[in-house]
Amino acid sequence: MNFRSDLPEPRRNFLATLGTITLWPKALQAAQKTAGRMHFIVISDTHIGRRDNDQAERQWRKTAAELKETPGDFILHLGDVVDGGRAEHYPIYRRIRDGIGKPVHEIPGNHDPGALFEKHLEKPTDRSFVHGGIRFILLNNAHSDSHDGFITEKQLAWLDAQCRKAQAGSQFIIFCLHVPVHANKHPDRGWYVKPQHGQKAFYEICARHRDRVIATFHGHFHNGIRGWDDHGSLHEIIFPSALYNLNRRLEEQKAPGYNLNEFRPGYTLIALEGRKMMLKYKPVEAKATAEKQFDLPAKS
Repeated sequence: MNFRSDLPEPRRNFLATLGTITLWPKALQAAQKTAGRMHFIVISDTHIGRRDNDQAERQWRKTAAELKETPGDFILHLGDVVDGGRAEHYPIYRRIRDGIGKPVHEIPGNHDPGALFEKHLEKPTDRSFVHGGIRFILLNNAHSDSHDGFITEKQLAWLDAQCRKAQAGSQFIIFCLHVPVHANKHPDRGWYVKPQHGQKAFYEICARHRDRVIATFHGHFHNGIRGWDDHGSLHEIIFPSALYNLNRRLEEQKAPGYNLNEFRPGYTLIALEGRKMMLKYKPVEAKATAEKQFDLPAKS
């Protein structure tokens, strides 16, 4: 593989870790507009105002300073922007965010009341954007009175319509929801979208569009990089908090799925190249450590 010499050195080095890519025949024509050398960043759970002190704000300032210097086309923030719906902290978060100099796409978490989120950050909360041949579908599935997730009939219909648009545009799909859809029980937290709240219907949508859907992205767990690969080619990934993470020793307890051995506050660098997606966990003020690589689905 030839890497572009005009890319900044950190980006060339990061992409070089992906190694040699072999494209499947049907992707040869689409590869140039699908995931060619896309590089973006995922953060979650900044919780500005937590415990009514400035610790989370200071951590967000340090994180934002790094993000400003880190190569990436854009940033996804997977929810819990502030803590406990503290309205006065949204302007603080936004002032720091606006200094990053990159597009930041947020979704609400269970700490972000919808009305406040729309007032200070983005309206509507359910929306999508297309970048590099991927349709990123952002959905508010969090309620402020529960740790579980909820997807309404109206939202399910909207999701299916978004998938049909991706089909028409020959695009891959990444869903972004704060609360994971995947069932999880002890030793996990047990927070997810229950069957009666849209889980079954969501997976049916994913199955109908299995040749398009790459992954679901989530925050919420403060558990580092946690995920599952037991729904066909769908990768269900929970991302680390930029404020704090806990080691629940899931690997030691043989919990289903995977939980990478890194729990410092941080964010995740993502590179997509051909048929590969690479995640690299970047603790704030430390070198990147844990990595995870996935195959993208083959489009029909």
